[in-house]
Amino acid sequence: MMRVVRSAVALLGVVALPFAGEAQTLRMMKSLDAPHYDGARTTWSPSSDIVNMIQDTLVAMDWDGKTAIPYLAKSWTVSPDGKLYTFKLRDDVSFCSGKKFTADDVVYSFKRLVSPELKAPLAWRAGNLKDIRATDPYTVEYELNEPFSDLLLNLTMFTTAIHNKESVEKLGKDYGVKAIDGTGPWCFDSWQPRTEIVLKRHDAYKWGPSMYQNKGPVKFEKLSIKIVPEDSSRVAAMMGGQFDVTHQMPLQFLQQVKAAPMLTVQEAQPNFQLLYYGFKANRPMVSDKRVREAMNIAINRAEIVKGIALGNADPAYTYIDPKALDFADSTKGLIKEDVERAKKLLDEAGWKPGADGIREKDGVKLAPRVLFTQVGLFPRVSEAIQGYMRKIGVDWKIVGYDSTIAPAEMAKQDYELWTVTFPYMSAGDLLNFYFDSKNMPAPNRMNWNDPKTDEYLRAGKASLTDADRAKNYALAQQRVTEEHLWMPVMNVGMYVTSNKKLKGVRPHMLYQNTFYKGLDYSF
Repeated sequence: MMRVVRSAVALLGVVALPFAGEAQTLRMMKSLDAPHYDGARTTWSPSSDIVNMIQDTLVAMDWDGKTAIPYLAKSWTVSPDGKLYTFKLRDDVSFCSGKKFTADDVVYSFKRLVSPELKAPLAWRAGNLKDIRATDPYTVEYELNEPFSDLLLNLTMFTTAIHNKESVEKLGKDYGVKAIDGTGPWCFDSWQPRTEIVLKRHDAYKWGPSMYQNKGPVKFEKLSIKIVPEDSSRVAAMMGGQFDVTHQMPLQFLQQVKAAPMLTVQEAQPNFQLLYYGFKANRPMVSDKRVREAMNIAINRAEIVKGIALGNADPAYTYIDPKALDFADSTKGLIKEDVERAKKLLDEAGWKPGADGIREKDGVKLAPRVLFTQVGLFPRVSEAIQGYMRKIGVDWKIVGYDSTIAPAEMAKQDYELWTVTFPYMSAGDLLNFYFDSKNMPAPNRMNWNDPKTDEYLRAGKASLTDADRAKNYALAQQRVTEEHLWMPVMNVGMYVTSNKKLKGVRPHMLYQNTFYKGLDYSF
């Protein structure tokens, strides 16, 4: 193993290229870059962590992963019918550009988010917004057409970050690429795609949420975030002291890293993060539920977790983690691994083995195209499942893409399955994100357009009691699980690895953003 580490260091080249201003720069490493950093226009978690460093939301997520606490909004009230939220805003906030933050920025940001022109894939996080208005420079009335039981949780997400209208309009299509303005603790400095993002300290920042001891500014002049896709290179760089922190340590090296005397590994708790394969249900090859179920029950999740994740994950037989808010017990047992049943289902669906063992129907091979991102566990898990599929006569055509172009390839719609790891907060969060028909073609890449599912989701969102919300989300869970729209594989642990000289490190669970704001970090 040490030979692997040494060669990885040489490949990365970090020893020969020390950081400039090392004492004043926090050095971070991540495996994935993003196409852009405009949080309103993406679902991509590699965008979200950077957005959360540069921009702020009305409310923040506390360490428990379920409590919304004051941030840009210092307080709020909710009407008895759950349709009107009145937010009182801080009056001491400014953007990186120096512009004063007011209620007009909040109104602009949410109207932009829900505008048909933007086609924001996560606009639903704002709820069914009827109107948003500034009643004075530091008061916003947020009016919904119907109650949204998870609104405050959703307002912690990068999607609902507050933007500076002047910056958005000045940069146009280059917003989030050449620059981006925000009120966060870090300001955009530079970006070399697939190489490095550099942020600088927001010197005026002093409004950090109560979850941090330090309310601002941050204790470093700059934050350098290097993109290092190769797993062993990230391990080598951390063990060689070339970086201070990373939240994307490959699971297969985790035990080795935990044993390193110079490093500290912490797991985010709580954490709900599902690695799954989704079926594009309107594609002819996987439009039959029997075909989807056959693939779903033909794999051995325990073997995959043990052999590839080395036990740093749990096999997933449900879409929602059993520990998550509003998990439905009724979904346990709906996905039962059974290779012989898988073969019978394919026989019933008319897919018969050909001379080469691959099933055929009407002259077409059962060879679905499967997209994955070439990072982390995805290549090896995809290869493992490809092997299981061949045992039942299915020829998975797996195709890997770099993270910066994977969203564009997915947008072309030319595939039967894709894989991603999705971090979520609750059953309602995951279900509304993926299965609402309004979210087609992304993130509802299944193109699942089902009135029953939509009805259950609407009722869950509009619930005024915890019991009603749980009941309706349970119905939605059961519906989509019985349709085998996904192949859940594992619930993945999320860790932050840091040099022991770095103090104040505590991983956050929000959408893979373990760093979140980084206000307490210091040497």
